[in-house]
Order: sequence, then C-alpha cells, then structure tokens
Amino acid sequence: MKKIALAIHGGAGTLVKGMMTPEKESLYKEVLESALHMGYHLLKSGFSAVDAVEASVKALEDSHLFNAGKGSVFTSEGKHEMDASIMDGKTLKAGAVSLVSGIKNPISLARDVMEKSEHVFLASKGAMQFAEKLKYHFEDENYFYDEFRYQQWQEIRGTESFKLDHSVKKDSKFGTVGAVACDSSGNLAAATSTGGMTNKQFGRVGDSPMIGAGNYANNKTCAVSCTGSGEYFIRGVVAYDLSCLMEYKNLSLKDAAKELIHNRLLNIGGDGGLIAVDAHGNITMPFNTEGMYRASKESDGAEQISIYAN
Repeated sequence: MKKIALAIHGGAGTLVKGMMTPEKESLYKEVLESALHMGYHLLKSGFSAVDAVEASVKALEDSHLFNAGKGSVFTSEGKHEMDASIMDGKTLKAGAVSLVSGIKNPISLARDVMEKSEHVFLASKGAMQFAEKLKYHFEDENYFYDEFRYQQWQEIRGTESFKLDHSVKKDSKFGTVGAVACDSSGNLAAATSTGGMTNKQFGRVGDSPMIGAGNYANNKTCAVSCTGSGEYFIRGVVAYDLSCLMEYKNLSLKDAAKELIHNRLLNIGGDGGLIAVDAHGNITMPFNTEGMYRASKESDGAEQISIYAN
C-alpha cells in the first residue's frame, strides 16, 4: 500500500495572536482536528482521495467558524452566495458550483456536477435547478445566520466596500476551506469551498470554484487548494501554475509552492496560502499572511494542527 496523506485548511489570514484567546484557538483547532480525522479515517479504510476531501470539507462547511457553508458571510443584499469545486487527479474530472444559496454542503453539489452531469461548472439559478433535480434539501436563511458574520456586514453595509476574509481589520480574518489528499492507490484529489467576501456585489466570484485558479488535482503532479485574495489567485492561475512548475520545470512540491506563494503571488500584489500534496504523499502548506488555519496527517503518524507561522 502506498503512503496516504491528507491536508486541510480553514483559510489564510487569522486573528492576530494578541486577539486570539486560548478558548478561541482551542475551538478552531478542535474543528480542524475533527475534519482532518474524518477524511483520514476514510483514506485509512481504503476510500478514495475524492471521498476523503469531500468528507473533510463537509465537516468544515458544517462549522460556523469558517467562511463556507454554515459560516458563510453576508453579501451586499444580506444573503449567502457560496462557491465550491472538487477535482479528481486520476481522471482530471472536475465539478464546480458558484453563487448557490440554501445548500448546506456546496462541496457535495460540486461533486454531483462532476459525477452526475456532463459539465464542469454550474452557476447561480442553473446550479440551483440542478440541485432541485437531484432532490437536495434547501436550508432556510436562519441556518446560515451567524451574529459575528452579521456584525462584519453591518460595519460596511450600504457602502461600496467589501471585506476579504483576511482583510486589514485584524479581528475579521476568517476564510475559505479546502482539503487535498493522496489515497492508497496514489490517486490525488482537491476540494475547496467558500462563502466569498463580506458585502460582495454584482455576483462576484473568486478563485475557489475555478479549476486551475483555486483548486486543481493531477496524479502526475499534485493536488492543490488555495486561499487568499481570490482575484490574484485567478490572475496567477496559481493552482495550475504549481502543477506546471512540477511537470515542466521538475521542481519538487515544496519548491514549486514556495516559488508561487513567496515570489510570484507577492509580485502581483496578492496574499494568501495553499495546501498541496503529491502522489508520493508529500505535503506542503505555505502562506505569506500572518497565519493559516491548517492541519495535516500522514501514514507515518505525523500530524500537525496549526494557525500561526510557528
């Protein structure tokens, strides 16, 4: 059996250490640990990388602590519009949804797009019609209501401003979630889910549901899930660029990820981080923000659950 490995993230950009109470830190780490163990248990039981990343992301979507699923931020209209994508590194099949509402686990709908449709990317009303066709249960708005998220929105409601998950306001750093995995057959998968940015307008879509920008998997190279300033990850086609640096430049996973996050992304004005795994089960989780909610577990028992750089 080949080496198995799983990494997850809950967004780049975090509460600064001075504002992170031991109680809050413990809460975040508990959810990260639970999501990590959920996906890793599936890998250890022989399930696929796709199964594992979906399970871990669903666990994060079910928590109000992260900006995805239940914890999604408010749009300028006071609604929740969620995005998600998933990719199978073995087949290069992928599924993505954008601007969906009422869906408890957008990552599962993205997987259904991949496996139960002829398409890759469904958005807005069309994605909702697809969910209805599959008899999805739609949660009401109360399910997604979180007082902290609501107050975030109130601060900038009615203005042209929007707030990234990792914005300058240091007590509002919460973000996208994602997972990457290598299963016992050496197959890779990546999944990413987000509630977008607070007070977003005009149907804005970030990098999370875009294959090659915020999410990518290819057995030849790696599986990647990104988090950060979405517009820059889109412009830099970051997830696919990581794969390209490995395939065409023969860089290692770690070196390729370091080049992207600490050089190329910064050079165009972007910030954030990513998690990635290769077909040998190697994991890397670089970021250029103060922190990134992250966790990983490998076959040799090595486990990491961290928020800050050290």
